[in-house]
Amino acid sequence: MSNKKEIQDDYDFTRSMYYNLAEKGQEGIDLLLDLARESEHPRAFEVLSNSIRQNADVVEKLMKLQKDKKEIEHDKLSLPNSMTQNNVFVGSTTDLQRMLKDKAKKKENTVEHVAKE
Repeated sequence: MSNKKEIQDDYDFTRSMYYNLAEKGQEGIDLLLDLARESEHPRAFEVLSNSIRQNADVVEKLMKLQKDKKEIEHDKLSLPNSMTQNNVFVGSTTDLQRMLKDKAKKKENTVEHVAKE
């Protein structure tokens, strides 16, 4: 139970950090855009381009975080709570009948001890 809470807490923290980074990145892009327009210097446009790419990477990581969380939840849901065991008899119907008949005879010959109170 605590593992599920830890995963949710980590997800919430990481998500809020990515949102914060994306917002700050957008503010920086707006400032760099104004600076690049005013200066018309190639280096200002290069820095602006890199900032846009970095902000896009942050948003991509946010989407990957969503996907990873869904996969973790799906994996937990798909795990079986109990083991299912299928037993298969390999042989002819005659062999099966003979085995069942022998088992029934053994059960008839077995004496069960019942404790007296």
